[in-house]
Amino acid sequence: MSVLVYTESEKGKFKKVAFEVASYAKAVANQMGTTVTAIAINADDVSELGTYGVDKVLKVNDSKLDTFNAKTYANVIKQAAEKEGTKVVVVSQSADSKYLAPILAVNLDAGYASNVVEAPTSASPFTVKRTAFTNKAFNFTTIDTDVKVVGVSNNSFGLVENSGSATAENFSPNIPENGVHVDSVDKASNKVSIADAEIVVSGGRGLKGPENWGMVEDLANVLGAATACSKPVSDLGWRPHSEHVGQTGKPVAANLYIAIGISGAIQHLAGINASKVKVVINTDPEAPFFKAADYGVVGDAFDIVPRLTEKLKEFKAQNA
Repeated sequence: MSVLVYTESEKGKFKKVAFEVASYAKAVANQMGTTVTAIAINADDVSELGTYGVDKVLKVNDSKLDTFNAKTYANVIKQAAEKEGTKVVVVSQSADSKYLAPILAVNLDAGYASNVVEAPTSASPFTVKRTAFTNKAFNFTTIDTDVKVVGVSNNSFGLVENSGSATAENFSPNIPENGVHVDSVDKASNKVSIADAEIVVSGGRGLKGPENWGMVEDLANVLGAATACSKPVSDLGWRPHSEHVGQTGKPVAANLYIAIGISGAIQHLAGINASKVKVVINTDPEAPFFKAADYGVVGDAFDIVPRLTEKLKEFKAQNA
C-alpha cells in the first residue's frame, strides 16, 4: 500500500526532480499513514533518496532500459506498482514523465492529475491543486479511481529533507521488446538543462544575431543558469531548437526566468508562466512581457546585461 514514486536519473545520477517528487510522495504518504517506495532505473547510488523520505527503493538495472522509451518504462512502473499494491503513483512533469504518465494511467486503470503544485488538500476523497489555462489559474481536482497517478510540476513543491534511510531491493521486471532501435543519442555536456534549471536566462530577436549570444551565456554562467531562447531565434537558426521555450517549445518552471530582448508573444508567455519570478530587459516599454513580468528594465540589453554580469561577478567574489 506504499506510495510509489518514479525517480528519474541520467547516466546513473538522480536528477534534481527525483528528489522533489520523492519529497512530494512523502507528504502524500504521511497523509495516508503509509510509506514511500521509489523505483530507480539504472541508478548507481540510491541511498540519497532516503534523505527525501523514501523508505524502500526498487532497483532496476537492465541495459534494455538505457534509452528512455515511454511505453517500456510505463510497463516497468506498472509492474512495480502491482508488486507494492500501490494506490498512488507520483511522477514529475519532465518531458519524459509527461509522455509516460498517461500510458501508465491507462495501464493501471488509474485517474491522472497533471501539473499538481501542492500536497493533497484531502486524502479521502483524494483532491489536489493544479495549474490550469496555461498557468493562469488553479483548480482542485478529485481523483476517485482506486489507483491514482499524480504529476508534480517542477519547482512547485521543492525539496524537503527527512531523517531516515532507504533500504534497497533488486527488482527484475519483465521487459518486453519495444520495437524501437536507437543508434545514438547526442547530448550537450557541461550545461545546465532547461528542465532541471532553477534559473533560466533566455534571449530573443532583440539580440540581433547569434554573434551576440556570448553575453547571454556569460550571465547564465555567473548565475549557474540554463540558456534558452524564443521561437523566432530557434527558427532563424541562431540557437538550437532544444533551447526553444514556450507553448510550442519546452515549458519552463524556473524559480527565476530572465528574458533579454523578448517581446513576449502569448505563446512564449504561456510556456514560462509557471516560473516564480520573471524579469524582462527590453528597449520597448510597451512590450507585452512587461505586463507579465515581476521586474522589468527598460533599456538596451547590450549595455545592461554586461554591467549586470560584472556586478554579479563582483558580488560573488566578495562573498566567496
